[in-house]
Amino acid sequence: MSRVSFSIPISNPDPGARVAAALKQVLLGLKTDSGSAPTVICVGSDRATGDSLGPLVGSMLCWNGFSGPVLGTLDRPVHACNLEQTLMLLEDRCTTIIGVDACLGTKREVGTIIVSQGPLRPGLGVNKDLPPVGHVHIAGVVNVGGFMEHLVLQSTRLNLVVKMAQAIAWGIILAGEHIEDSRPDTRPGPKDKQKAAIPPALTIAGPPLQLVPESALQR
Repeated sequence: MSRVSFSIPISNPDPGARVAAALKQVLLGLKTDSGSAPTVICVGSDRATGDSLGPLVGSMLCWNGFSGPVLGTLDRPVHACNLEQTLMLLEDRCTTIIGVDACLGTKREVGTIIVSQGPLRPGLGVNKDLPPVGHVHIAGVVNVGGFMEHLVLQSTRLNLVVKMAQAIAWGIILAGEHIEDSRPDTRPGPKDKQKAAIPPALTIAGPPLQLVPESALQR
């Protein structure tokens, strides 16, 4: 049986909404849906620009009030060294898990977001053998693979990674709201309708920094 899979170029109009639509279709084919927002595991590290896609998505989800559990952020990344331990925390939980990670592909595929059934296979692009993640995966093709993958990830454009992370995070938020609104006991009120009418506006930065007075910097 073939798996449901979608490819969304970041250059498409409103890629976040397209990611949400694709994710809804993929989640419909799962029997693990508990009727609540899914758990999102964002794999990667901020030590390499290309590999920071996952942690960026995780942080954006947290900054924008995603209602489901999020593992893997810029502050607390999930990577090769702690991935297995992280997955053990979810062994006894009946929840749909979405895995998010960066990947490498062909030149034509760069800038494409892949939403697909089946677990994420982190580390394949850099020849690492890591455990699979999730029931559904979202992968962003951040650069060209096939040669010196570690160097390629470090030389990836941050602009592309941020744009893809924003689209993925917004798509997950929209899909999560759809799942919660579909529950039989959900009764959207006037505030919910008003919220749904607000145009997409995703925060791509954390809380404001506390500025240090200039006098405090003087010795």
